[in-house]
Amino acid sequence: MENHTIYYDTITRLTTAISQCKDPEEVALITAESVKTAFKAKGCSIFIVNRETHELGLVASSGLSHEYLNKGPIHFMQTIKEAKDAVPIAIYDVMDDPRIEYPEEAKKEGIASLLGVPIISHDKIIGALRLYSEKPWEFSLNDITLIQAVALICGMAMDMCRMYKGYKSSIEMLKNMRGKDTYSSGK
Repeated sequence: MENHTIYYDTITRLTTAISQCKDPEEVALITAESVKTAFKAKGCSIFIVNRETHELGLVASSGLSHEYLNKGPIHFMQTIKEAKDAVPIAIYDVMDDPRIEYPEEAKKEGIASLLGVPIISHDKIIGALRLYSEKPWEFSLNDITLIQAVALICGMAMDMCRMYKGYKSSIEMLKNMRGKDTYSSGK
């Protein structure tokens, strides 16, 4: 029952924090920090799919070194398929799994296990959330379910922020156009 408290607290704190965000990158950062803290993990990263390059682009991370984060491109079509196949991927040993694209870098970073889940919004895969542990971790169904819920909330919130920014830009553009019309008609 104590784990349920951690899960509920995580969801409550996360949704409260991101409901106040107006920037997608801020949503991603709060999500990464919250997940890392709640699970007492090595780190957490949020990636967004770049449809042109077929790579996962890092949006936010917590707990991982700059060197590890810049180890090289992450090809979402060839690597861990959580962002391609829309299924969670739990890897117990990053050194003994062919899906890990950079196993030596993971070892050097002190990463033993990895959980990756897709970030989905409007039935489209927009990215991936990855949780990294220092010790081998047999992720439970509850762990995976919570991370999936967090990833869904993150995806929806990032989309809402993008829409908010788009609406705000459109309103500003209309105000500017209206102001120019008023100015020009007064001449």
